[in-house]
Amino acid sequence: MRVNGSLADRKGSDQVATGKSTSSSNSKKNKRRQKKSAAMPTAVQRVFEACKEVFADGAPGIVPSPDEVERLRSVLDAVMPADVGLSPNLSFFRDVGTGGPPPVTYLHLYECPKFSIGIFCLPQGAVIPLHDHPAMTVFSKLLMGSMHIKSYDWVNDPLGSDQRIKSSTGASLAKLHTDAISVAPCETSVLYPAAAGNLHCFTAVTSCAVLDVLGPPYDDEEGRACTYYRRNACSNLPGDGLTRCGEREEYYAWLEERGSEPDELVVRGAEYKGPRIVDH
Repeated sequence: MRVNGSLADRKGSDQVATGKSTSSSNSKKNKRRQKKSAAMPTAVQRVFEACKEVFADGAPGIVPSPDEVERLRSVLDAVMPADVGLSPNLSFFRDVGTGGPPPVTYLHLYECPKFSIGIFCLPQGAVIPLHDHPAMTVFSKLLMGSMHIKSYDWVNDPLGSDQRIKSSTGASLAKLHTDAISVAPCETSVLYPAAAGNLHCFTAVTSCAVLDVLGPPYDDEEGRACTYYRRNACSNLPGDGLTRCGEREEYYAWLEERGSEPDELVVRGAEYKGPRIVDH
């Protein structure tokens, strides 16, 4: 880190003027600071260490215990933009003005067979379309800005099978879980393999960044590919997808697979320049 020259010079002069005892005292203080900093892991390192323990026995479809979920959520809640080297003036948060959709930048922090850690940076108006997280538990921490989140869960056959309810065209029925705007700072959201909004889409209301932890990560060879969906209104349900369950109003939609990445999604990778993760 570059230090202001005049300030550095003045500090050096002060140390000479006060004599040897001050120099010795400062040396001892510096050593104590170094020991203290070495004993205090960065926020990113704390996330990594928590992930290693929370997902130690993880496997596709296996959800950590409630205590472990709350433990990792608490660690993520404490992460601030500065902890990962982010600020609103970075180029990631500006639309490059190419005439196409605003690009989404992905910063890769860490990945192993058990979990992955990364940050999505979205300029205002950028969209990550509706997609799924097969057999995964996902922690999403909004670090900065505001984001509209819309999420769904699949609706299974009421007779008790694990098969989704399908339309005549092959679309699957899903129930709305979340349709709201989140504003940082806010609590980390958690979605599960079959609940709490496993399918979701993000729209940047303002420039924003979200820290994502996936356990386990996507893996095409193991059947955990990311699938994108388009929403169709439920014409056979009252109120264009609105129905009443007891005292509650619930919304449904038919979700149709889109296959490959949608045209409105442009993802670019960039080098992560924040504090590094040390894998001991």
